[in-house]
Amino acid sequence: MLSSAHLVPTSVQRAQSWICRSSRSFMDLKALLSSLNDFASLSFAESWDNVGLLVEPSPPHTVNTLFLTNDLTEEVMDEALQKKADFILSYHPPIFRPMKHITWKTWKECLVIRALENRVAVYSPHTAYDAAPQGVNSWLAKGLGTCTTRPIHPSRAPDYPTEGAHRLEFSVNRSQDLDKVMCTLRGVGGVSVTSFPGRCDGEEQTRISLNCTQKTLMQVLAFLSQDRQLYQKTEILSLEKPLLLHTGMGRLCTLDESVSLAIMIERIKTHLKLSHLRLALGVGRTLESQVKVVALCAGSGGSVLQGVEADLYLTGEMSHHDVLDAASKGINVILCEHSNTERGFLSELQEMLGVHFENKINIILSETDRDPLRVV
Repeated sequence: MLSSAHLVPTSVQRAQSWICRSSRSFMDLKALLSSLNDFASLSFAESWDNVGLLVEPSPPHTVNTLFLTNDLTEEVMDEALQKKADFILSYHPPIFRPMKHITWKTWKECLVIRALENRVAVYSPHTAYDAAPQGVNSWLAKGLGTCTTRPIHPSRAPDYPTEGAHRLEFSVNRSQDLDKVMCTLRGVGGVSVTSFPGRCDGEEQTRISLNCTQKTLMQVLAFLSQDRQLYQKTEILSLEKPLLLHTGMGRLCTLDESVSLAIMIERIKTHLKLSHLRLALGVGRTLESQVKVVALCAGSGGSVLQGVEADLYLTGEMSHHDVLDAASKGINVILCEHSNTERGFLSELQEMLGVHFENKINIILSETDRDPLRVV
């Protein structure tokens, strides 16, 4: 007996297949953006960067297919539209400098027009993914071999753990009206006040500690200045946001076992799938010199790597004079071109986002995205 599948016409089977694919779960744009921020907070991004949602179709907007690319070029946009993407995650922001008009005169303006006309959202994480614990730089470090890593420039938490960026402390003795002082301070907005017993020069005192914002700091000082004794016993501390573990720009990598520079070069080529890279030998170094510590930064790493002690700098590009400066200190430099140190991360990102989104949407990796530079 023939199976029932053989009795279904081909056209019907294709229709059923299309229905199956189209019934795949989708996500509302706002929910998707929230989930992306849970994956890697945009607060990790550098202050100069332009990250987040760059192009938003009119609401409501649902996302069935997320399209991953390192750079959003015209060719990549063609591919995204052909594959029916309704959300493009471009690692590099296609909109960086402010646009004064949206016309067909420049290719970046054309990208915005085409995205809006085809109802495609465009999002860029850029340096937020550089700093993230599971981000680009951590992926780049995987090509070095077994090592321990830490951020070169650690990120700080987006918020203070307490109210305010300043801590102000002073002492109140018995001759002063403690209740009045405490009542006045608590009446100032944006102030968190605590008190504890203290002793100074054999005299029992009450130590007052309060956290406040920059704005309320001046109000508190104005009150304390009314009592000379209070004001002279006042200390002001500037608070810093706490450092985030495993998060920040660049990575300083210490190999479990040192290897020759020649072996390290082959490891990097294999990891980045490159046949060539650029090498500047440090003064007094050879291909047989041992590499134990590697400082790396995906993309353009000159400012991040500057002054870091290491056997090797690994990045996409550095200025001529930064290379000369590093080499003069005996530091080898490997340059792989800017996006070659980033693009391979997208394959890993595709898998991580699939798990993070619980496979609710289709995630496609661009096939046309490539570094604009070639060795010829």
